[in-house]
Amino acid sequence: MADFYTTPLGIAVLLVAQSLAVVAFVMISLLFLVYGDRKIWAAVQMRRGPNVVGLFGLLQSVADALKYVVKEVVVPAGADKTVFMLAPLTSFVLAMIAWAVIPFNENWVLSDINVAILYVFAVSSLEVYGVIMGGWASNSKYPFLGSLRSAAQMISYEVSIGLIIIGVIISTGSLNFSDIVRAQDGDYYFFSWYWLPHFPMVFLFFISALAETNRPPFDLPEAESELVAGYQVEYSSTPFLLFMAGEYIAIFLMCALMSLLFFGGWLSPIPGIADGPWWMVGKMAFFFFLFAMVKAITPRYRYDQLMRIGWKVFLPMSLAWVVIVAFLAKFELFGGAYARWAIGG
Repeated sequence: MADFYTTPLGIAVLLVAQSLAVVAFVMISLLFLVYGDRKIWAAVQMRRGPNVVGLFGLLQSVADALKYVVKEVVVPAGADKTVFMLAPLTSFVLAMIAWAVIPFNENWVLSDINVAILYVFAVSSLEVYGVIMGGWASNSKYPFLGSLRSAAQMISYEVSIGLIIIGVIISTGSLNFSDIVRAQDGDYYFFSWYWLPHFPMVFLFFISALAETNRPPFDLPEAESELVAGYQVEYSSTPFLLFMAGEYIAIFLMCALMSLLFFGGWLSPIPGIADGPWWMVGKMAFFFFLFAMVKAITPRYRYDQLMRIGWKVFLPMSLAWVVIVAFLAKFELFGGAYARWAIGG
C-alpha cells in the first residue's frame, strides 16, 4: 500500500484527499463561524440569537444554507447572465484556494511553497473581481456603486497589509509560513512570538483585515443604510450564499494569517504543553471572536473617513515600520529579535 502512494495515481489520490480535507475543515468551520457571529452579536445586544434549530441552535446555519439552496435563482432581466452567475462563483473559489498554503501544524500544509505569502496576496487581490463582476453585471446603480467602493477599499488596505507583512518577512528572511512560525519558536514561548517586536503593527493588521474583508465598521460596499445592501443586492438563493460564504472564508483566512504572522501559529504559549494544530485553530477562533465583537460594538465609518485612514494614516505608519525593522534587523539590535534569520531562530 505504501508503494501505491509513490505512483502518479497514488500521488493524485493523496492530493485530492488532502484537498478535500482542507475544504471540509473550512466549510464545517463556516457553519460555526456564522453561528458564533450571530450569537456574539445577540449577546452584546442582550438577546438570545439562534436557539431553536438543533441543540442550542447549532443547526441554524445548516437550515439557512438549505433555505438558500432550495430557493429560486432570480436573475434581473437587464443583467448580463453569464457574468452575473460567474461573479459569486469567482468570489467563493478564490477564497477557498488561498487555504492551499496555510499550515496547521509542522508539515500539515497542502502546498508548502517558498512564496506562500505572495500566493495569498495574488489570490486575495483577485477576489475583488468577483465583487466588481457582480456589481457591474447586475445592471443597477446601487450594486455598481458598491462594487466600485469595494475595489477602492481593497486596493487601499492591501497596500498597508503588504507593508506590515514585509516587516515580518525582513525579520524571518523567508516568505514561507512554516518558516515564519519556526522563527517564533523560542525559549520564551508566548513572548518569543512576533506580536511583541512587531507590536504596533498587530493593531494595524487587524484593522486593515477588517477593511480588506468588508467587515463592520468598514462594510461600506454593502451598507444597507446607503446602498440597499450594496454589490449583492440583486442576488438571491445559491449565488448570494456563495458571496456570503466567500466573505466569511476570507475573514477566517485573515484570522489564520494573524495567527501565523504574529502569534506563533501551532506553537504552544505555555511551557510543558505540546504544540499542535489545536493551538492554531484556537487562535483563529479567538481572532474571529474579536472580528465579531468589533462588528457588534463599533459604529460604521463614513467612506471618506475610511479612505483617509488607509492612505494618510496606515500607509505612512506601515512604510515607516518597514524602514525601522530593516534598520533593527541589519544591525541585529535588541538581541536579534528583529533578525531571526541571523540568530537561527
